[in-house]
Amino acid sequence: MTQRIRLTRPHGETMMDDPRAILDAEPMSRFQWIVVAIMIGLNALDGFDVLSISFASPGIAAAWHVKRDALGLVLSMELIGMAVGSILLGRLADRSGRRRVMLVCLAIMAAGMIGASTAGGVKTLSGWRLLTGLGIGGMLAATNAAVAEVTNADRRSIAVVLMAGGYPVGTIVGGLASSWLLARYDWRAIFVFGGVVTACFIPLVLWRAPESIAFLMHRRPPDALSRINATLRRMGHATVERLVLLDATVRPSIGLAALFSGTVARRTVLLTLAYLAHVMTFYFILKWIPKIVVDMGFSPPLAAGVLVWASVGGAAGAGTLGLLTARARLLWLTVTAMLFSTGLVIWFGQGQKDLAGLSLVAAAAGFATNAGIVGLYGLMAQAFPTELRATATGFIIGVGRGGSALAPALAGWLFATGNGLPAVATIMALGSAVGAAALFADRRTLAVLG
Repeated sequence: MTQRIRLTRPHGETMMDDPRAILDAEPMSRFQWIVVAIMIGLNALDGFDVLSISFASPGIAAAWHVKRDALGLVLSMELIGMAVGSILLGRLADRSGRRRVMLVCLAIMAAGMIGASTAGGVKTLSGWRLLTGLGIGGMLAATNAAVAEVTNADRRSIAVVLMAGGYPVGTIVGGLASSWLLARYDWRAIFVFGGVVTACFIPLVLWRAPESIAFLMHRRPPDALSRINATLRRMGHATVERLVLLDATVRPSIGLAALFSGTVARRTVLLTLAYLAHVMTFYFILKWIPKIVVDMGFSPPLAAGVLVWASVGGAAGAGTLGLLTARARLLWLTVTAMLFSTGLVIWFGQGQKDLAGLSLVAAAAGFATNAGIVGLYGLMAQAFPTELRATATGFIIGVGRGGSALAPALAGWLFATGNGLPAVATIMALGSAVGAAALFADRRTLAVLG
């Protein structure tokens, strides 16, 4: 029997049910876990779509005779698109709904991937990658908020961590598929595969991913009560007769300026800095592994295999961090992961004599870098209220990934100016150290949340 949660209206006139309290208190239903699984799949698409250019880069460089510095710019284009998409579409997700933005982003991502397969040169390819990044950026902000708002209080942290862990799963599946495709076709097949799989998620979201109850409570469209009750029934929870009144101090429409006022300003700044710095290190590893391995004398399919091992390590890091959230504070787990990331990326830069050694080091670096990423997603989901959650996540991801677009380009420039892999890896590893320092600077606030 489901539990009835009764709350008093702000002015105490009557008692009524609050669906947000029902979600927080009730056990997770199968339907809720299905929604979480879909969000994991959407984040896996992000993982594959982002790294598709990395899998394809050796073939692109060979076909078009692209130099390292120019290739670094191509590798950065979808990160620039993500910056714009995260901020603009993340804010839209707080205004128009998480589900609607997810569907728009899926359409954009599918079009960008298919378009990339038709590119005839670097400029055209860069344009399609920019479009793909726009969709990915908005998707990240919407899914992070959607997972936080479909889960109960006890499972919220681990659900967000699992969602973020979909990223390396996508790179594993994408890497295996890319290795198979590259052995039979050219680099264009990778983008065709990604576009088709992305498009297949559109009917799945329409079928099994309802709009967030917390969003409907906050925005209050005319049919909010009927939509909320329909979702509660699908979850197997009790329905409500009326909707509890919102606190009069909560504004229905809040812009980016709210992120830099009141109690959230400090955590906005420090979480943004932490994410920006750490993803600089993260994307150096993920974007440059295939080209570095090919330059060591291995074939493109084998290079894609090394990247798969980095993703296997990343998936293990996400899962391990998720399990540890039941025993330790998310903040300290994230800081620890970032410190390990610093050391392991420097180790990667020392080079290895054989493919097995490269794969081992790549897996270890992937474990730590991705654990740090999923920890940051968990902190973002808890650090902001419903009316700011997608906006804040979108802003942090937008600034972070926009800034991280410099990572592949900076590494390419460092290589082009004569620096060897050990020096480049050491410089790029410092991002994780800066990220850990930023979280430590706000440890009192974030330790309570995480």
